[in-house]
Amino acid sequence: MDIVTRLEAARDRTLRYFEVSDQQLARSYGPGKWSVRFILHHLADAETVLFDRIRRIISEPRQVLWAFDQDSWASGLDYSRMPLDLSRRIYDSVRAGVIYQARLHYDRSGHLEFVHSETGIRTLKAEFDKVASHNEHHLEQIDSALRGS
Repeated sequence: MDIVTRLEAARDRTLRYFEVSDQQLARSYGPGKWSVRFILHHLADAETVLFDRIRRIISEPRQVLWAFDQDSWASGLDYSRMPLDLSRRIYDSVRAGVIYQARLHYDRSGHLEFVHSETGIRTLKAEFDKVASHNEHHLEQIDSALRGS
């Protein structure tokens, strides 16, 4: 499956979860783990961070890009009070930007490098792949939570 197809498929699945009931949004995939609601907020925030990285790699390759602390974001941005529809709109619009850039740059500019503050030298192609795999990983967690596992 090509990157655009993966990004679109994950987007379509993710957007459906923004419409589930409050009871389902409160479910978690394990003790002490984030609820479906928190995962959806996290996906919106992570999408913005990853899209920022992608644009920086394309525009200013070889720079150091910093990791972000997802738990600090959840706490600092107060995911428990953040409107879910706001995160849905952020996720959807930013994913459209990611898909647009993937169509243009995945093959043509995928070799461009950056330095991740925690993992070292990486490529644009790897960052696009990370967007897809990160989203797919969290979709598995949501599916698990909603199955009651």
